Amino acid sequence: MNLIAAVDNNWGIGKDGKLLTSIPKDMKFFREKTTGNVVVMGRKTLESFPGQKPLPNRVNIVLTRDPHYHAEGAVIVHDMDELKKALQPYPDQSVFVIGGEAIYRQLLAECDTAYLTKIDHVFDADAFFPDIDAMPEWQCISTSEEQTYFNLVYYFTVYQKLS
Repeated sequence: MNLIAAVDNNWGIGKDGKLLTSIPKDMKFFREKTTGNVVVMGRKTLESFPGQKPLPNRVNIVLTRDPHYHAEGAVIVHDMDELKKALQPYPDQSVFVIGGEAIYRQLLAECDTAYLTKIDHVFDADAFFPDIDAMPEWQCISTSEEQTYFNLVYYFTVYQKLS
C-alpha cells in the first residue's frame, strides 16, 4: 500500500479538519496518483471533501468506528479485518492511504511507499503525519527539484520502506 500526503516542516497535515494549504500542482499530483485506484481514509477526511462526497473515479474506502455510518458511493469498514477483506480484490500498489492522522498512524506499518509533498514552511497545525525521517525503516529515495507556489517552496518526495 501507499501513503500520500502534503506535510509541513513539522509533519503537519491539517488544522480544524482542513488541509493546511492548497497547492494546485500538489492537487494535480494527488489526482494523477489516485485516479483509477483505491483511496483509504477516515470519516473526517471524507467529510472534509466538497459536499462530503467520495472522490470521483476512485474506490473510496472509509474506516470508521461508527457502526451506523453511511456514505453513498463509499465502502464503509469498521476495523482492520474488514479493511483487509475490502482490499483483497485490489493490488497493493493501487491502494493509497489519504488520511487523516489516525488512519496514517494505523496503516503506516502496512505501507511500503509514501508520496509526500514536503512544504518548506511551518503552519499552525493540529493533525500530523508520522515523522518517517526519524524511522530507520523508511528512506527517501527521490526528491524533485524545488517547486514554488507564490511564497511557498515545496518538493515532491518518495519514501520507500526498507525490507
